[in-house]
Amino acid sequence: MDTWMNIAIGLVLLVVGGELLVRGAVASAKALGVSPLLIGLTLVGFGTSTPELVTSLTAALNGSAGIAVGNVVGSNIANILFILGLSSVIYPMAVNPKGFKRDALMVSFAALTCLAVVLYGHMGMALGLLLVASLLAYIVFVYVQERQSPDDAAVVAEHRAEDARKGPATMALSVAMAVAGIAITIFGARFLVDGSIALAKGLGVSDTIIGLTIVAVGTSMPELVTSVMAAIRKHADVAYGNIVGSNIFNVLFILGTTSMIQPIDIPAQIAAFDIWVMLVATGLLVYFARSGAKIHRWEGWVFIGYYAAYTGYLISIA
Repeated sequence: MDTWMNIAIGLVLLVVGGELLVRGAVASAKALGVSPLLIGLTLVGFGTSTPELVTSLTAALNGSAGIAVGNVVGSNIANILFILGLSSVIYPMAVNPKGFKRDALMVSFAALTCLAVVLYGHMGMALGLLLVASLLAYIVFVYVQERQSPDDAAVVAEHRAEDARKGPATMALSVAMAVAGIAITIFGARFLVDGSIALAKGLGVSDTIIGLTIVAVGTSMPELVTSVMAAIRKHADVAYGNIVGSNIFNVLFILGTTSMIQPIDIPAQIAAFDIWVMLVATGLLVYFARSGAKIHRWEGWVFIGYYAAYTGYLISIA
């Protein structure tokens, strides 16, 4: 019971902490006069990825590489198959044709980079620096491109900033909210990781399985809330951009930062199966988006069915 209680407390704290961080950070940036485009490209992405980052880092420092890496791979799978699938069923996902090529190339690059890292079997500081530098270069490139030649992609980024829940009106309260969000997220990650490791030992399964399922879905809750709410508001382009951006951040920022602080050995199970599921899911995402400038409801159901089959398989081998 204590194990499940720790996991439940951890998930709640991660969701609350991530929400406070995004609200406080976005409100602070707006008070400082930062452009909505830059907020949409950076703070919203970093903020919604904070639960994954803190959880993977905590797990790595605890010597649980299965949770650290499984969290990233599992989150990317859940983002596409479950969250984007559900959002598409609610409202078909519009895809900006002008920004599609750039985003498709980058999310494919992130997926292939993750594959290369997983097959290599180890991540250290040098590789982590390379991943984080790639993300920063991408953000700078997109920002400069959209400033020089604004298109629909800039509108999507600005909508992401506008859709972020409102924070306090004063700068001091905004900063305090962001700091509190980080602190709560750190506590939540500790509860979640400790509970997940205990659960894995209690059930006699690998921590990788727990990382790919409970931890991955739990840390993806900010993306779930943001994307579903955007779909309900019929801001389908925002929901799509949120998932693509999150998957890029997860690989380049979370794996990169984690391995810079604590080198990671990749579990063999992820190299044998799960990374290929992530690669196929990414390929389907790009194919469906390219095939009609939107992801239709029936394609959303395909994603959900694929995710149900994948989760069922993991449960069957646990």
